[in-house]
Amino acid sequence: MSKWSWILRRVVRKIWFRAALISLLSVGLAILSGAISPYLPYAFGADLGQDAVGTILQIMASSMLAVTTFSLTAMVSAYSSATQLATPRATQLLINDPTSQNALSTFLGAFVFSIVGIIGLQTHAYGSDGRIILFGATVLIVIWVVVTLLRWIAHITAFGRMSDVIDRVENAAAEAMAGFAKAPHLGGRPAIAVPADAVAIRGKTTGYVTHIDVTALGAIAARCDVVIHVAALPGSMVHPHRDLVHVEGQIDDTARDALLRAFTIERHRTFDQDPRLGLIALSEIASRALAPATNDPGTAIEVLNALLRVLLNLPVDRIDADGASSRPRVHLPRPTTADMLTDAFRPILREGSEETEVTIRLIATLAALHHALPGARDEIQSLATRSMARAKAKMEDPDALAAFAQAYRQAWGERPDRARDDA
Repeated sequence: MSKWSWILRRVVRKIWFRAALISLLSVGLAILSGAISPYLPYAFGADLGQDAVGTILQIMASSMLAVTTFSLTAMVSAYSSATQLATPRATQLLINDPTSQNALSTFLGAFVFSIVGIIGLQTHAYGSDGRIILFGATVLIVIWVVVTLLRWIAHITAFGRMSDVIDRVENAAAEAMAGFAKAPHLGGRPAIAVPADAVAIRGKTTGYVTHIDVTALGAIAARCDVVIHVAALPGSMVHPHRDLVHVEGQIDDTARDALLRAFTIERHRTFDQDPRLGLIALSEIASRALAPATNDPGTAIEVLNALLRVLLNLPVDRIDADGASSRPRVHLPRPTTADMLTDAFRPILREGSEETEVTIRLIATLAALHHALPGARDEIQSLATRSMARAKAKMEDPDALAAFAQAYRQAWGERPDRARDDA
């Protein structure tokens, strides 16, 4: 995805974009109601309630302002709840929720429409036919608001709750993982050894890499006849003393600046090109749920189920060399399977070793991944062995340890003391 397409996608997700768009459409509808009346081929002779349109608009203006304020307060409360109970990394997903954005934008648009309509009525901008058209537009707006309000009431009952946050993080992680499976090297070529004479290029900004425009890097490589080796993937923390890329060949200052512009560096990580962030966010939710102050193993089990669904998309067996010669001369590394599994399960291993139900589900999850991902079996087996070792060290209840040992045998088909010896 090019940088401008990525920027446009992010802008469309913003709440101000929808609110501004719907408000402009509302203003246009109110103005159009009065502007088209002189051009109608016939006149309305019947009384359709056009004299009541001013009262309806006043009622709608006052009520929509209150509903907009209430909706905004409810959204902010949901953001705060998700931050405290789940993980702050989920807040950006709640902010980008299309249903809440549409609801708030609709209420604001109805308020703006009412205000513009009242101003037009007070300035006598609408004739008799214009008032009828305005009345019809007002009825349509009222129907739209009622439908949106019903959807918003149904949506707000679960918005920001724990299950809703887990589902949103899982969906974002699954989408990023699917993109990673489709293009493990972001459309470039697999990483190779960097020559010793390659020129290192560093940026001037400190933050996280959130997007890399591989298409732009490929154009630079073709124009300058160089080979580019990316050193910092999305999700990496960079600073003026860390290399962003290494370049085989010579480039001028203009190409160097263009190369740096291909990297978007921000203060916070995003989910788009960063498959590890979704795994980290899910594991943070489980870790917080397993803290002694919370003690919610059920949430940790739900997170393990979500991690299983996400990691089943992991392309550990894919060889991304097919067609590499037709891709831009941009070489990018890829996140390792071991790093992803560590991001997903290390906090749960650390916090959940004393919870029998959590450890049993963890073993079952690892066993399922062991069967589904042959290329990652060594890493998964290592995690299972560590889980067995930590359970033996942390579990004080003999019955709990026996239940875990039985679950281990059923999942892995081997004696737990063997896993203990391997550890």
